[in-house]
Amino acid sequence: MEAPAAPHVPGESGASSSFSSSSEITVNSPDQMLELGRRLAKLLRAGDLVMLNGELGAGKTTLTRGLGEGLGVRGAVTSPTFVIARVHPSLVQGPPLVHVDAYRLGGGLDEMEDLDLDVSLPDSVIVVEWGEGKVEELTDDRLNVVIHRAVGDTTDEVRHVTVTGLGERWGSVELGVLSA
Repeated sequence: MEAPAAPHVPGESGASSSFSSSSEITVNSPDQMLELGRRLAKLLRAGDLVMLNGELGAGKTTLTRGLGEGLGVRGAVTSPTFVIARVHPSLVQGPPLVHVDAYRLGGGLDEMEDLDLDVSLPDSVIVVEWGEGKVEELTDDRLNVVIHRAVGDTTDEVRHVTVTGLGERWGSVELGVLSA
């Protein structure tokens, strides 16, 4: 008798329909964070969900500004903390960038339902700051970006960025090009 199949866990390696790959990058300045965003933009396409996590001041919005530049979108990419979400249309026939700040949102996807991210996802690149525990239900295919920085009273601008691609979409994408 055959054993029952293991349940699918998004991002779990070894699952037949799920993949995971990652890259570690050290960033030494805001300019390098912008450049990382520009490089990452070259890997993105409509339908991609990017979740950004890190301490306050880690560089999430700076990275997103680089993504916007790399995607060729209209408008200044700034923190959407008080408006929750901003849409930046493409100037180069690419996908729009939907930039969401979920910092002030408490619960999961239910609280974000009014943003219609599930409707926007197929045609856009959606970047969600503070999205952990809130938007994973949108898709098994996503890019998790965690930015670590020294905390406390420091002028240290060094950031350690971990980029992890989850799901089949990211199975064949070489994330190592981000550290080039």
